[in-house]
Amino acid sequence: MKYSERVLEELKKNNPHQPEFIQAATEVLESLSPVVDTDPKYEKAGLLERLVEPERTIMFRIPWVDDNGEVHVNRGYRVQFNSAIGPYKGGLRLHPSVNLSIIKFLGFEQIFKNSLTGLPIGGAKGGSDFDPKGKSDMEIMRFCQAFMNELYKYVGADEDVPAGDIGTGAREVGYLYGQYKKLTNRSEGVLTGKGLSFGGSLARTEATGYGLVYITEELLKDHGKNIQDARIAVSGSGNVAIYAIEKAEQLGAKVISCSDSTGYIIDENGIDVDAVKQIKEVERKRIKEYLNYHPEATYGEGSVWDNVICDVALPCATQNEINKAEAQRLADSGCYAVCEGANMPTNAEATELFLERDILFLPGKASNAGGVATSALEMGQNSIRSSWTFDEVDAKLKGIMINIYYHMKEACEQFDAKDNFVAGANIAGFMKVADAMMAQGIV
Repeated sequence: MKYSERVLEELKKNNPHQPEFIQAATEVLESLSPVVDTDPKYEKAGLLERLVEPERTIMFRIPWVDDNGEVHVNRGYRVQFNSAIGPYKGGLRLHPSVNLSIIKFLGFEQIFKNSLTGLPIGGAKGGSDFDPKGKSDMEIMRFCQAFMNELYKYVGADEDVPAGDIGTGAREVGYLYGQYKKLTNRSEGVLTGKGLSFGGSLARTEATGYGLVYITEELLKDHGKNIQDARIAVSGSGNVAIYAIEKAEQLGAKVISCSDSTGYIIDENGIDVDAVKQIKEVERKRIKEYLNYHPEATYGEGSVWDNVICDVALPCATQNEINKAEAQRLADSGCYAVCEGANMPTNAEATELFLERDILFLPGKASNAGGVATSALEMGQNSIRSSWTFDEVDAKLKGIMINIYYHMKEACEQFDAKDNFVAGANIAGFMKVADAMMAQGIV
């Protein structure tokens, strides 16, 4: 049995109730087979066994009190997966679906995503099964303070730097940072996504969505296509989706959809991103409210991928939102590129179908790396006690995303996997981490 196959079998046996983590690990280990199975040094060093096992997994209770005086207890996580190339870096997700499998999958993906940026940051992820929806600001504050009462023991500017994620926006980051500062008496860049008044970076809010469009634009250009001619479908209506829509429209594309967990909007005149911002960022209402702004648009329940017709798909909602049947429909209806804005929004069967049908496909660990890249830029600004202009950060972001694309492409060509950017991203991300792990010994 090949080295990569043996490690995967052992991983499945040891983690039988973690499907998301196994899915992510399977994709990576299968992609790495041409590298690790032909060079015995990796097996001799037990490198894959160390790569797939987190350096540290922290689980803890989070007791907090609601506005009625009732006590609630949620579960918190921080999985510090790999620090070979720098301090742990990865977001904190607040959502009822959060469990250990999802946090491990996200943390494992983060290793390669962070490596691809070219910046010195390791991989981690954390969060809680707490649901911020419907909670008051005071309840959110009390929860975040209770969360940080435990988390602060394991994080720091040169140790582990969390960030926002689903359910964790500027409000939550502010409360978390305030409690960290109170507990430690230190003002340092321990969190990214902070407010501009206390160490945040311009362009951080826009970074993941903008970065997704920058790398999509480069992919299309490299294959003789123009983003200005593209009809683009976006799923989601959170931070990533909103700013992907905004940047794509700035570049001349026509974006015709967005969605949330209740349904989707298709607007053949082009999505009004200002209306989506008002609904989601100000009013915090459901996407169906878009019809109040544009009654000519259509609203449907279920998945947008069951109905939308597009040239380019940018799934920006959540993991496994595109299944094989939806992938088949997209391919049959003329979609020629799929670039992931969320983490693993395309399931394994759908990804395989896209590759078989020669659909240009960029995995999330590459195409949504703009957020963590700009978080690392925020860390740099904090370290030098300075701040850069929006245009400076945006230019650095665009350069990083273009470099990611060509690093993937180079890996594809080196290992005879033309346009298989899943393999290219995994291999390119792996090589830097592997070199660091080999150099640092068995630790």
